[in-house]
Amino acid sequence: MKIIQQNSILIVDDTPTNLKVLFELLSESGFKVSIAKSGESALEKVQEALPDLILLDVMMPGIDGFETCRRLKADPRTKDIPVIFMTVLSEVLDKVKGLKLGAVDYITKPIEQEEVLARITVHLELRKAQLRLVQEEKMSALGQLVAGVAHEINNPVNFIYGNLSHAQRDVDDLLKLLHLYQAYTPEPIPEIQTYSEEIDLDFLESDLPQLIHSMQVGAERILEIVRSLKIFSRLDRTKSQPVNLHELIDSTLMLLSSRLRSKSQHSDFRRPDIEVVKEYGELPFVESNAGQLSQVFMNLLTNAIDAINEKFENGENIQTIQTAQTQDFIPRIIIRTEITPDQLNAVIRIKDNGIGMTEDVRQRMFEQFFTTKPVGQGTGLGLSITRQIVVVKHGGTLEVNSTRGEGSEFVITLPVKFEHD
Repeated sequence: MKIIQQNSILIVDDTPTNLKVLFELLSESGFKVSIAKSGESALEKVQEALPDLILLDVMMPGIDGFETCRRLKADPRTKDIPVIFMTVLSEVLDKVKGLKLGAVDYITKPIEQEEVLARITVHLELRKAQLRLVQEEKMSALGQLVAGVAHEINNPVNFIYGNLSHAQRDVDDLLKLLHLYQAYTPEPIPEIQTYSEEIDLDFLESDLPQLIHSMQVGAERILEIVRSLKIFSRLDRTKSQPVNLHELIDSTLMLLSSRLRSKSQHSDFRRPDIEVVKEYGELPFVESNAGQLSQVFMNLLTNAIDAINEKFENGENIQTIQTAQTQDFIPRIIIRTEITPDQLNAVIRIKDNGIGMTEDVRQRMFEQFFTTKPVGQGTGLGLSITRQIVVVKHGGTLEVNSTRGEGSEFVITLPVKFEHD
């Protein structure tokens, strides 16, 4: 099912005629519109669903528009929503008061339809541009940080890893020398015999090679993580280039490996490891922004892990939780890739068997600031940014199929080549 994103607008006015005119105008123009007939009602509605923009009447019974705006701007969740005042007031002081409270613009009554649409469009575009700039700045800073960390770790780890092979060879030589001493000294010297027993020589002979091997495996693991960090650090690159999608996916999975491992949920139950099934097809390099696509895969795979965890923790009912906790249930993420028959598009499918989505959530999932996660655990920007990167930045498509209690599948289609801006 393809989701079509609509900008949502909240109209706050106590005059039925004004509400009717604006509702019809904005609905016909493709906006998702909700209404509130008082400031108190508006403050309640924004807590249920954050709109992209608010049209706010100044003169209303109860708390007026100015006080409503002040409360909106005092709330961290709603302070960044653009507010446009609607008023018959023409005094400069009234307009200045509204702007000082945080409003972005004024519309004077009686309302001119073309003016309303023009001002709304301008401020929605400004808001989108602001969000893009903030996100790009954050991702650029993150890319530089990750690149720096990877560089600092890489040198000492390479030094350790490079010397472990020499240490292994030296240990082997010492053990051979020890065996020669034992072979040609049939009568052990009492002091040597006593010390051998103290240090448990037989155990050291078998354990030391295994210890060196474990250190090599650990160093290789760190090198793999460093390599993944280097790939992910391309976040600050803005130019398109040929990209290996499988490499980006693998590096993201490496960074998420700790979240894929088993997790304690209840005192008598552990969520087992999440199995990742990679069904990779033959894909050509795709002309794209590697950093942006890394962000897409990070967002979608993180959501898949969260959905599986929620199935164990907060199922819609006890049956859902019990189903997840049965011994034959394996939490799983399946990643499939393929090229379309015309060889023009790469398709990436990321499917989980987590909690799934309700129809309402599926319809709203790409809205900015919409999240089903508890306060402090989600910004509501991840999927909105993901859609922006895939659809707007890369000219691709993003579709989702989901059934509550069974899981979700995101389908990304990316042109192998696309027109540059």
